[in-house]
Amino acid sequence: MSEKANVTVRDNTDENRYEAVDESGVVAGFSEYQKKGGLFVFMHTEVDDAFEGRGVGSTLVRGALDDVRTTGLQVRPLCPFVKDYIERHPEYQDLLNG
Repeated sequence: MSEKANVTVRDNTDENRYEAVDESGVVAGFSEYQKKGGLFVFMHTEVDDAFEGRGVGSTLVRGALDDVRTTGLQVRPLCPFVKDYIERHPEYQDLLNG
């Protein structure tokens, strides 16, 4: 198994996406969203092939959901990866809208 990636999650509001950025500033993955009313609608999540299998996707989604929680808004996961992550982590199910 590959070594885990050391990434930081940030909200790139100009691009409407959360990004996982490695220590050298490379965007290892992103999760696109649209804000609609009181919702973050997660549309698509992608991890760069060079970072696959290193936990980037899970770290990215966890960081994004933790940040959304601080806003008091809810989540609609149209992205299958985000939807599956929430299903596997019940501590985030309270963020779901419908």
